[in-house]
Amino acid sequence: MAGCSATVSKPALGVAPENATDHHVRDSKGELIGFQNPHPSAGVLRNTLQTLGKMFLSRLQGKMPAPDLSNVHIPVIKPHFLEDKSQTQSRSNDTKALRATWLGHACYYVEYPNGLRVLFDPVFEDRCAPSRFVGPKRYTQPPCTLADIPKLDAIVISHSHYDHLSEPTVRELAKHNPEAHFFVGLGLASWFRDTGIDKVTEMDWWEDATLTIKKPIITADGKETVEEIDAQISCLPCQHSSARTGWDKDTTLWCSFAIKSGGKSVCVRLAARCPHFKHIGELRGPFDLGLIPIGAYKPRWMWSGLHSNPYDAVEIFKDTKCEKAMAIHWGTWVLTIEEVEEPPKLLKEAMKTSGMPETGVFDTCAIGETKEF
Repeated sequence: MAGCSATVSKPALGVAPENATDHHVRDSKGELIGFQNPHPSAGVLRNTLQTLGKMFLSRLQGKMPAPDLSNVHIPVIKPHFLEDKSQTQSRSNDTKALRATWLGHACYYVEYPNGLRVLFDPVFEDRCAPSRFVGPKRYTQPPCTLADIPKLDAIVISHSHYDHLSEPTVRELAKHNPEAHFFVGLGLASWFRDTGIDKVTEMDWWEDATLTIKKPIITADGKETVEEIDAQISCLPCQHSSARTGWDKDTTLWCSFAIKSGGKSVCVRLAARCPHFKHIGELRGPFDLGLIPIGAYKPRWMWSGLHSNPYDAVEIFKDTKCEKAMAIHWGTWVLTIEEVEEPPKLLKEAMKTSGMPETGVFDTCAIGETKEF
Protein backbone atom coordinates (compact mmCIF):
# COMPACT_ATOMS: atom_id res chain seq x y z
CA MET A 1 0.00 0.00 0.00
CA ALA A 2 1.32 3.46 -0.90
CA GLY A 3 2.31 5.84 1.85
CA CYS A 4 0.71 9.10 2.93
CA SER A 5 1.06 12.30 0.95
CA ALA A 6 0.50 15.91 1.91
CA THR A 7 -0.12 19.16 0.08
CA VAL A 8 -0.29 22.70 1.48
CA SER A 9 -2.21 25.59 -0.01
CA LYS A 10 -0.40 28.91 -0.17
CA PRO A 11 -0.92 30.88 3.06
CA ALA A 12 -3.42 33.70 2.69
CA LEU A 13 -4.27 36.52 5.07
CA GLY A 14 -7.44 35.65 6.91
CA VAL A 15 -9.57 37.90 9.08
CA ALA A 16 -7.13 40.24 10.84
CA PRO A 17 -7.12 43.47 12.86
CA GLU A 18 -6.22 46.74 11.15
CA ASN A 19 -2.70 46.76 12.62
CA ALA A 20 -1.92 43.24 11.40
CA THR A 21 1.60 44.13 10.20
CA ASP A 22 2.74 46.45 13.01
CA HIS A 23 5.28 43.78 13.99
CA HIS A 24 7.25 44.18 10.74
CA VAL A 25 10.55 46.09 10.80
CA ARG A 26 11.68 47.50 7.44
CA ASP A 27 14.78 49.28 6.23
CA SER A 28 14.90 52.61 4.39
CA LYS A 29 14.07 50.83 1.12
CA GLY A 30 11.01 49.16 2.58
CA GLU A 31 12.58 45.71 2.75
CA LEU A 32 11.52 43.47 5.64
CA ILE A 33 14.56 42.99 7.89
CA GLY A 34 13.08 41.80 11.17
CA PHE A 35 10.28 41.90 13.68
CA GLN A 36 9.21 43.70 16.83
CA ASN A 37 6.62 43.49 19.60
CA PRO A 38 4.17 46.33 18.88
CA HIS A 39 2.63 46.66 22.36
CA PRO A 40 3.89 48.62 25.40
CA SER A 41 3.59 45.42 27.47
CA ALA A 42 6.86 44.33 25.83
CA GLY A 43 8.73 47.17 27.54
CA VAL A 44 11.13 45.13 29.70
CA LEU A 45 14.87 45.76 29.67
CA ARG A 46 15.91 45.41 26.04
CA ASN A 47 19.56 46.33 26.20
CA THR A 48 21.52 43.08 26.53
CA LEU A 49 24.46 44.60 28.42
CA GLN A 50 22.11 46.40 30.79
CA THR A 51 20.20 43.19 31.45
CA LEU A 52 23.35 41.16 32.03
CA GLY A 53 24.68 43.83 34.38
CA LYS A 54 21.48 43.84 36.44
CA MET A 55 21.49 40.03 36.57
CA PHE A 56 25.11 39.98 37.77
CA LEU A 57 24.40 42.56 40.48
CA SER A 58 21.26 40.71 41.59
CA ARG A 59 23.18 37.44 41.92
CA LEU A 60 25.91 39.15 43.97
CA GLN A 61 23.19 40.47 46.27
CA GLY A 62 21.64 36.99 46.59
CA LYS A 63 18.41 38.08 44.88
CA MET A 64 18.56 35.47 42.09
CA PRO A 65 19.27 32.09 43.72
CA ALA A 66 19.26 28.99 41.53
CA PRO A 67 16.25 26.66 42.04
CA ASP A 68 16.79 23.63 44.28
CA LEU A 69 16.64 20.40 42.23
CA SER A 70 17.54 18.02 45.07
CA ASN A 71 13.99 16.88 45.81
CA VAL A 72 11.97 17.46 42.65
CA HIS A 73 9.08 15.09 41.91
CA ILE A 74 7.68 15.73 38.44
CA PRO A 75 6.29 12.40 37.21
CA VAL A 76 7.37 10.99 33.85
CA ILE A 77 5.35 8.09 32.40
CA LYS A 78 5.49 6.13 29.17
CA PRO A 79 2.97 7.61 26.71
CA HIS A 80 0.24 5.60 25.01
CA PHE A 81 -0.34 6.58 21.38
CA LEU A 82 -3.10 5.39 19.08
CA GLU A 83 -2.03 3.12 16.24
CA ASP A 84 -1.72 4.62 12.78
CA LYS A 85 -4.97 4.15 10.84
CA SER A 86 -3.03 3.25 7.73
CA GLN A 87 -1.58 0.24 9.58
CA THR A 88 -4.88 -1.04 10.99
CA GLN A 89 -7.93 -2.69 9.55
CA SER A 90 -11.11 -0.64 9.48
CA ARG A 91 -11.32 2.13 12.07
CA SER A 92 -11.30 0.25 15.34
CA ASN A 93 -9.07 2.91 16.93
CA ASP A 94 -11.22 5.88 16.01
CA THR A 95 -12.21 8.22 18.81
CA LYS A 96 -14.33 11.33 18.75
CA ALA A 97 -11.99 12.88 21.28
CA LEU A 98 -8.99 15.09 20.77
CA ARG A 99 -6.00 13.39 22.43
CA ALA A 100 -3.12 15.53 23.71
CA THR A 101 0.10 14.09 25.16
CA TRP A 102 2.67 16.24 26.95
CA LEU A 103 6.23 15.25 26.00
CA GLY A 104 7.96 17.84 28.19
CA HIS A 105 8.48 21.63 28.21
CA ALA A 106 6.56 23.09 25.23
CA CYS A 107 6.27 19.83 23.26
CA TYR A 108 2.80 18.37 22.80
CA TYR A 109 1.71 15.53 20.53
CA VAL A 110 -1.90 15.94 19.41
CA GLU A 111 -4.09 13.27 17.78
CA TYR A 112 -7.25 14.62 16.14
CA PRO A 113 -10.43 12.55 15.80
CA ASN A 114 -9.97 12.24 12.03
CA GLY A 115 -6.46 10.77 12.34
CA LEU A 116 -4.41 13.97 11.88
CA ARG A 117 -1.24 13.90 13.99
CA VAL A 118 0.62 17.07 14.94
CA LEU A 119 3.74 17.66 17.03
CA PHE A 120 4.42 21.06 18.58
CA ASP A 121 7.92 22.40 19.44
CA PRO A 122 9.81 19.11 19.86
CA VAL A 123 13.20 19.28 21.62
CA PHE A 124 14.49 15.89 22.81
CA GLU A 125 18.11 16.82 23.49
CA ASP A 126 19.64 16.86 26.96
CA ARG A 127 20.52 20.56 26.71
CA CYS A 128 18.56 23.35 25.08
CA ALA A 129 21.64 25.23 23.88
CA PRO A 130 24.00 25.47 20.90
CA SER A 131 26.42 23.11 22.66
CA ARG A 132 25.92 19.61 24.05
CA PHE A 133 28.25 20.46 26.95
CA VAL A 134 27.02 23.82 28.30
CA GLY A 135 23.64 25.42 28.83
CA PRO A 136 20.43 24.36 30.62
CA LYS A 137 20.40 20.59 31.25
CA ARG A 138 17.31 18.44 31.65
CA TYR A 139 16.19 17.53 35.14
CA THR A 140 13.35 15.39 33.72
CA GLN A 141 13.87 13.02 30.81
CA PRO A 142 11.75 12.62 27.66
CA PRO A 143 9.02 10.00 28.19
CA CYS A 144 9.81 8.25 24.89
CA THR A 145 12.15 8.39 21.93
CA LEU A 146 11.38 10.19 18.69
CA ALA A 147 11.12 6.82 16.98
CA ASP A 148 8.32 5.83 19.38
CA ILE A 149 6.04 8.60 18.09
CA PRO A 150 3.62 7.41 15.37
CA LYS A 151 3.88 8.86 11.88
CA LEU A 152 3.37 12.61 11.88
CA ASP A 153 1.47 14.78 9.44
CA ALA A 154 2.58 18.19 10.68
CA ILE A 155 5.31 19.58 12.93
CA VAL A 156 4.85 23.14 14.19
CA ILE A 157 7.71 25.32 15.42
CA SER A 158 6.76 28.50 17.30
CA HIS A 159 10.14 30.27 17.13
CA SER A 160 13.89 29.80 16.94
CA HIS A 161 14.98 29.64 20.60
CA TYR A 162 16.82 26.44 21.50
CA ASP A 163 14.18 25.20 23.92
CA HIS A 164 11.72 25.17 21.00
CA LEU A 165 13.84 24.39 17.94
CA SER A 166 16.52 21.68 17.96
CA GLU A 167 18.45 20.74 14.85
CA PRO A 168 19.16 17.09 15.90
CA THR A 169 15.49 16.58 16.83
CA VAL A 170 14.26 18.14 13.59
CA ARG A 171 16.64 16.04 11.49
CA GLU A 172 15.56 12.81 13.18
CA LEU A 173 11.87 13.65 12.88
CA ALA A 174 12.27 14.35 9.17
CA LYS A 175 14.06 11.02 8.78
CA HIS A 176 11.26 9.08 10.49
CA ASN A 177 8.48 11.17 8.90
CA PRO A 178 9.51 11.99 5.31
CA GLU A 179 5.98 13.14 4.39
CA ALA A 180 5.48 15.38 7.41
CA HIS A 181 5.19 19.10 6.75
CA PHE A 182 6.79 21.76 8.94
CA PHE A 183 5.04 25.07 9.71
CA VAL A 184 7.18 27.97 10.94
CA GLY A 185 7.20 31.76 11.26
CA LEU A 186 8.51 34.15 8.62
CA GLY A 187 12.25 33.92 8.05
CA LEU A 188 12.73 30.37 9.40
CA ALA A 189 12.16 28.38 6.20
CA SER A 190 15.72 28.99 5.01
CA TRP A 191 17.08 27.42 8.23
CA PHE A 192 15.09 24.26 7.53
CA ARG A 193 16.19 24.13 3.90
CA ASP A 194 19.80 24.54 4.98
CA THR A 195 19.17 21.57 7.29
CA GLY A 196 17.98 19.53 4.30
CA ILE A 197 14.23 19.84 4.89
CA ASP A 198 12.18 21.15 1.97
CA LYS A 199 8.66 20.40 3.21
CA VAL A 200 8.33 23.62 5.14
CA THR A 201 5.88 26.52 4.95
CA GLU A 202 6.64 29.82 6.64
CA MET A 203 3.79 32.06 7.67
CA ASP A 204 3.09 35.55 8.94
CA TRP A 205 0.67 36.47 11.72
CA TRP A 206 -2.99 36.08 10.72
CA GLU A 207 -2.18 33.94 7.69
CA ASP A 208 -4.13 30.71 7.18
CA ALA A 209 -3.07 27.66 5.19
CA THR A 210 -4.83 24.40 4.39
CA LEU A 211 -2.97 21.13 4.86
CA THR A 212 -4.44 18.21 2.92
CA ILE A 213 -3.36 14.69 3.85
CA LYS A 214 -4.13 11.60 1.79
CA LYS A 215 -3.84 8.47 3.92
CA PRO A 216 -4.22 4.91 2.67
CA ILE A 217 -6.50 2.80 4.87
CA ILE A 218 -8.04 -0.66 4.81
CA THR A 219 -11.82 -0.77 5.04
CA ALA A 220 -13.81 -3.24 7.14
CA ASP A 221 -14.24 -5.54 4.12
CA GLY A 222 -10.48 -5.60 3.48
CA LYS A 223 -10.39 -3.17 0.55
CA GLU A 224 -7.72 -0.53 0.11
CA THR A 225 -8.86 3.07 -0.19
CA VAL A 226 -7.57 6.58 0.40
CA GLU A 227 -8.87 8.88 3.11
CA GLU A 228 -8.46 12.64 2.70
CA ILE A 229 -7.94 14.80 5.78
CA ASP A 230 -7.98 18.60 5.74
CA ALA A 231 -6.61 20.88 8.44
CA GLN A 232 -6.63 24.66 8.75
CA ILE A 233 -3.31 25.99 10.04
CA SER A 234 -3.42 29.54 11.42
CA CYS A 235 -0.29 31.50 12.30
CA LEU A 236 -1.20 33.95 15.03
CA PRO A 237 0.43 36.71 17.11
CA CYS A 238 2.27 36.49 20.39
CA GLN A 239 4.71 38.65 22.32
CA HIS A 240 8.20 37.20 22.51
CA SER A 241 11.53 37.30 20.61
CA SER A 242 13.83 35.10 18.52
CA ALA A 243 17.53 34.32 18.15
CA ARG A 244 19.92 31.41 17.69
CA THR A 245 23.16 33.39 17.67
CA GLY A 246 24.38 36.77 18.85
CA TRP A 247 23.76 38.21 15.39
CA ASP A 248 20.23 37.19 14.42
CA LYS A 249 18.06 38.66 17.19
CA ASP A 250 14.46 39.15 16.04
CA THR A 251 15.23 38.41 12.39
CA THR A 252 12.75 35.50 12.36
CA LEU A 253 9.16 35.65 13.57
CA TRP A 254 7.81 34.22 16.84
CA CYS A 255 4.26 32.90 16.58
CA SER A 256 1.25 31.33 18.14
CA PHE A 257 -0.43 28.64 16.04
CA ALA A 258 -3.92 27.19 15.82
CA ILE A 259 -4.90 23.99 14.03
CA LYS A 260 -8.49 23.00 13.31
CA SER A 261 -9.35 19.58 11.92
CA GLY A 262 -11.89 16.83 12.40
CA GLY A 263 -14.25 19.14 14.26
CA LYS A 264 -11.66 20.01 16.94
CA SER A 265 -9.36 22.97 17.42
CA VAL A 266 -6.12 23.55 19.33
CA CYS A 267 -4.34 26.85 19.94
CA VAL A 268 -0.75 26.98 21.17
CA ARG A 269 0.80 30.12 22.63
CA LEU A 270 4.34 30.53 23.91
CA ALA A 271 4.76 34.06 25.14
CA ALA A 272 3.78 36.88 27.48
CA ARG A 273 0.32 38.23 28.03
CA CYS A 274 -0.56 41.10 25.67
CA PRO A 275 -3.52 42.51 23.66
CA HIS A 276 -2.88 40.00 20.85
CA PHE A 277 -4.70 37.25 22.68
CA LYS A 278 -8.07 38.98 22.77
CA HIS A 279 -7.75 39.44 19.01
CA ILE A 280 -7.07 35.71 18.65
CA GLY A 281 -10.14 34.83 20.72
CA GLU A 282 -12.37 37.22 18.78
CA LEU A 283 -11.09 36.39 15.28
CA ARG A 284 -10.09 32.70 15.45
CA GLY A 285 -11.70 31.35 18.60
CA PRO A 286 -13.23 29.60 20.37
CA PHE A 287 -10.90 26.62 20.78
CA ASP A 288 -11.44 23.19 22.28
CA LEU A 289 -7.96 23.17 23.80
CA GLY A 290 -5.31 25.76 24.59
CA LEU A 291 -1.69 24.83 25.30
CA ILE A 292 -0.56 27.72 27.46
CA PRO A 293 2.82 28.46 29.10
CA ILE A 294 3.00 28.79 32.88
CA GLY A 295 6.75 28.68 33.64
CA ALA A 296 10.04 30.59 33.25
CA TYR A 297 8.76 33.89 34.65
CA LYS A 298 11.03 35.18 37.45
CA PRO A 299 12.27 37.83 37.99
CA ARG A 300 9.38 39.75 36.46
CA TRP A 301 11.53 42.80 35.67
CA MET A 302 13.35 40.56 33.22
CA TRP A 303 10.66 38.22 31.91
CA SER A 304 7.25 39.91 32.13
CA GLY A 305 7.43 41.09 28.53
CA LEU A 306 8.47 37.68 27.20
CA HIS A 307 6.99 34.90 29.39
CA SER A 308 3.66 34.55 31.18
CA ASN A 309 3.39 33.56 34.82
CA PRO A 310 0.43 31.39 35.94
CA TYR A 311 -1.77 34.42 36.63
CA ASP A 312 -1.04 35.76 33.13
CA ALA A 313 -1.72 32.28 31.73
CA VAL A 314 -5.24 32.25 33.20
CA GLU A 315 -5.96 35.61 31.58
CA ILE A 316 -4.63 34.31 28.25
CA PHE A 317 -6.91 31.29 28.65
CA LYS A 318 -9.92 33.58 29.04
CA ASP A 319 -8.84 36.04 26.33
CA THR A 320 -8.44 33.35 23.69
CA LYS A 321 -11.78 31.67 24.47
CA CYS A 322 -10.45 28.19 25.13
CA GLU A 323 -12.87 25.64 26.56
CA LYS A 324 -10.05 23.71 28.28
CA ALA A 325 -6.29 24.19 28.62
CA MET A 326 -3.14 22.30 29.52
CA ALA A 327 0.01 23.89 30.90
CA ILE A 328 3.30 23.93 29.00
CA HIS A 329 6.74 25.57 29.26
CA TRP A 330 7.72 24.16 32.63
CA GLY A 331 9.08 21.00 34.27
CA THR A 332 12.02 20.26 31.97
CA TRP A 333 14.89 22.79 32.08
CA VAL A 334 15.85 25.46 34.59
CA LEU A 335 15.52 28.63 32.55
CA THR A 336 14.70 31.15 35.30
CA ILE A 337 14.83 31.40 39.09
CA GLU A 338 11.39 30.30 40.35
CA GLU A 339 11.34 26.89 42.04
CA VAL A 340 10.55 24.33 39.35
CA GLU A 341 7.43 22.96 41.09
CA GLU A 342 5.99 26.41 41.81
CA PRO A 343 4.12 27.02 38.50
CA PRO A 344 1.42 24.31 38.97
CA LYS A 345 0.75 25.52 42.53
CA LEU A 346 0.36 29.11 41.38
CA LEU A 347 -1.86 27.99 38.51
CA LYS A 348 -4.37 26.55 40.98
CA GLU A 349 -4.24 29.76 43.01
CA ALA A 350 -4.76 31.83 39.85
CA MET A 351 -7.75 29.74 38.77
CA LYS A 352 -9.32 30.09 42.22
CA THR A 353 -8.69 33.84 42.23
CA SER A 354 -10.46 34.08 38.86
CA GLY A 355 -13.48 32.22 40.21
CA MET A 356 -12.84 29.04 38.22
CA PRO A 357 -12.32 25.44 39.37
CA GLU A 358 -8.76 24.67 40.48
CA THR A 359 -8.80 21.43 38.46
CA GLY A 360 -10.64 20.12 35.42
CA VAL A 361 -10.48 23.27 33.30
CA PHE A 362 -6.84 24.42 33.06
CA ASP A 363 -4.61 21.62 34.29
CA THR A 364 -1.11 20.20 34.50
CA CYS A 365 -0.22 16.55 33.99
CA ALA A 366 2.65 14.08 34.11
CA ILE A 367 5.18 14.17 31.30
CA GLY A 368 4.01 11.45 28.91
CA GLU A 369 0.40 11.61 30.10
CA THR A 370 -2.48 11.83 27.58
CA LYS A 371 -5.67 13.79 28.16
CA GLU A 372 -8.81 13.63 26.02
CA PHE A 373 -10.97 16.60 25.11
